[in-house]
Amino acid sequence: MNNIRNFSIIAHIDHGKSTLADRMLEITGTIEKYRMKDQVLDSMELERERGITIKMQPVRMKYKNFILNLIDTPGHIDFSYEVSRALSAVEGSILLVDATQGVQAQTLTTLEQAAAAGLAIIPVISKIDSPLARIEEAEEEIEKLLNVKRSEILRVSGKTGEGVEELLEEIIKRVPPPRLAAQQLSDFQSLVFDFKYSSHKGVIVFVRVFSGRVGKGDNLRFKVAGKKFKALEVGTFLPEETPGESLQTGEIGYIVTGIKEPGIASVGDTIAGGDSVESALPGYESPRPVVWASVYPENQDNLNALRLSLGKLRLTDAAFSFEEESSGVLGRGFRCGFLGMLHLEIITERLRREFGLPLVITLPSITYRVIYKNGKEEMIYTPSFFPEEHLLDVIWEPWIIGTIIMPPDYLGEVIKLLHEFEGENLGFGTQGSQSTRTMFQFQMPLRELMRGFFDRLKSATSGFGSISYVLAGERKADVARLDILVADEAVPAFAKVISRKQVEAEAEKVVDRLFQILPRQMFTLKIQARALGRIISSRTLSGMKKDVTQHMYGGDITRKMKLREKQKKGKKKMKERGRVNIPQDVFLKMLKQD
Repeated sequence: MNNIRNFSIIAHIDHGKSTLADRMLEITGTIEKYRMKDQVLDSMELERERGITIKMQPVRMKYKNFILNLIDTPGHIDFSYEVSRALSAVEGSILLVDATQGVQAQTLTTLEQAAAAGLAIIPVISKIDSPLARIEEAEEEIEKLLNVKRSEILRVSGKTGEGVEELLEEIIKRVPPPRLAAQQLSDFQSLVFDFKYSSHKGVIVFVRVFSGRVGKGDNLRFKVAGKKFKALEVGTFLPEETPGESLQTGEIGYIVTGIKEPGIASVGDTIAGGDSVESALPGYESPRPVVWASVYPENQDNLNALRLSLGKLRLTDAAFSFEEESSGVLGRGFRCGFLGMLHLEIITERLRREFGLPLVITLPSITYRVIYKNGKEEMIYTPSFFPEEHLLDVIWEPWIIGTIIMPPDYLGEVIKLLHEFEGENLGFGTQGSQSTRTMFQFQMPLRELMRGFFDRLKSATSGFGSISYVLAGERKADVARLDILVADEAVPAFAKVISRKQVEAEAEKVVDRLFQILPRQMFTLKIQARALGRIISSRTLSGMKKDVTQHMYGGDITRKMKLREKQKKGKKKMKERGRVNIPQDVFLKMLKQD
């Protein structure tokens, strides 16, 4: 155990974690040079395409008689729960800071998690070979942030490999050997920090062993889920899953469970053997969805295929949830919960790519806690189910506390943006002695953050601003439901819950947009926006006209008048029925505007 070092790499998104991991694998000879490729630990096609890590990936390396277990973690805020579990499985962490960008908002959030877990932190500056590198400034920021000496900060280039061997030496020196569980037992006890699904082997859990040993054929149990199973295979990551005889205390590896049911495996659970392990390892909590969206198949014949696809994805990602629901316009589908907007985007993109399903996704929304005038309390996940104004007493909504780091030149623009998105300024400071960047704290309703705040911030700061946030309780909400009516019938997929201040502007915007893209019908119809018990905006879409007398040449005018009267009555009947068939591409265009 004294020759094992377990560590992770933490950083803001796109600071070079996966590239640094590539060089480590190369230098330690874990992967032969002819098999090397960029982002070797990013196995998902979507990760390679976007250049971001979505799923954490462990790997075992050997260097000078030492075993180095690295866990490459995601950098985006939506996956911070996965990062926190990975940090529970290691004793040390490399804090990677991009020399061209300096310390970013997400770096601070992840650093706080690492410090709370009591990890040894090794500060490292990456991309030192870049002509845009500001090494001295980045060192100054780290010096202030961690209260360390300049000599303790390492410099590396993931691209050229410069400084990587020195970093491996420092990992051996600075990261302590594996720590044991608080209650040291002879029976096997391990923390699940990730898992994946194989159609042949079932769920494969990635574990850090805290006590005991496990081998093939051992009887084990998930402590939180309560499910018993037999270990079909155990092994380590080289970086492919490589079977071994056993996993011992302090090691990181995998266990093949053979379980093919969704919802059993979850990050943070404890796998144990024997009867002496009574409870799960500390720190387990279920990830809580913060963004909701409904997913419907474009063709209702694909409903079962969508159900199976969601079930398979749930086997690889327990952080999203789904349950069946139905809509009068869109038919039957599923209401899904996600950890954030990127998480929603990744899951829906995987559904389209991996399962080839054409989908309609409703506008993302958050959860509201409503209290009715009769005292009844209810959680509302979907805007179309949001109660009528006259029934409600109080509405509660989640708020966040966020941090923005940016150059000081953009401070005025960001303050204006915060005002537009109902944010509250909590004060700001500077980073670096030359005040090269400003750190800004704020509070904001979660619904406003999800209304495109990330994109607007990037535009307002020319791409230099970065943001991280944490949930910070609830506050009373001043919101209302906005319904869109087509031919006097509400369309649930277009419903949204928005601030009362924005109701009129939003109503005009949505009605105008729908007026432009909705195909003309055989009869004249109205497109209306209704909120606060009244119609706020309205446009009339004229019906298509057909000359029913074009086949007639001459003759009595009354014959033409009879045909026109008949057409008029037919259009009146159509209008009374009021059914408008809205094509799926209209729903997609309406969703894309946000």
